[in-house]
Amino acid sequence: MARDLSEMRFLTVAEVAEMMRVSNMTVYRLVHSGELPAVRFGRSFRIPESAVAQAVQPRISDAG
Repeated sequence: MARDLSEMRFLTVAEVAEMMRVSNMTVYRLVHSGELPAVRFGRSFRIPESAVAQAVQPRISDAG
């Protein structure tokens, strides 16, 4: 179920935006709406790489 934290990879908002080819603001909107889970470290967010894959997967299959 939950993986060991040492196995998890966290991405910055900018990295996620680049991967998804959207703006940083779009990633922030996804985080604040709850569509993309994130962990807050101080004033910045870190998004688990696995959460990005799960968020993108349904959109890919819908387009196909």
